[in-house]
Amino acid sequence: MSGAPAERERLLDELRRAWDGDPWHGDSLRVILTGLTEDAAAARPLPSAHNAWEIALHLAGWTREVTRRLRDRVARDPENGDWPAVGGTWEGAVDALARAQADLLDAVAAFPPETLDEIVGEARDRPLGSGVSYAVMLHGIAQHYAYHAGQVALLRKATG
Repeated sequence: MSGAPAERERLLDELRRAWDGDPWHGDSLRVILTGLTEDAAAARPLPSAHNAWEIALHLAGWTREVTRRLRDRVARDPENGDWPAVGGTWEGAVDALARAQADLLDAVAAFPPETLDEIVGEARDRPLGSGVSYAVMLHGIAQHYAYHAGQVALLRKATG
């Protein structure tokens, strides 16, 4: 493999590993979320920190947003905001994240690899995640999974 198609395949591999594969940094996000009870997901052992449930909803929202950006090439905030309010069930939140991940993989597989170096949005806006290439955005969502997976792993330990 070489060139843009190879980069797209590497991005797909990185995204799969971050979610439910064997990432270099440790357990995948799915492994860390598996077996977490609804009570543990809602617990707030650190009063000023987000809980696991909020993190799962946040990740699902941003994963859907990245997918939408791949399809319509416009940078916006996630539809339900950066940190959506907890609602529904914990299982539903994890299922929503799994569906968002599957949809993201489909969108990446369909994304024209020769456009991976094009810029998302018009200008660099760090909170919005714009002003970087599509490739950087996709590496970023995998990094986002790793970052929050570490937080959830610590929350799991803190809740026993």
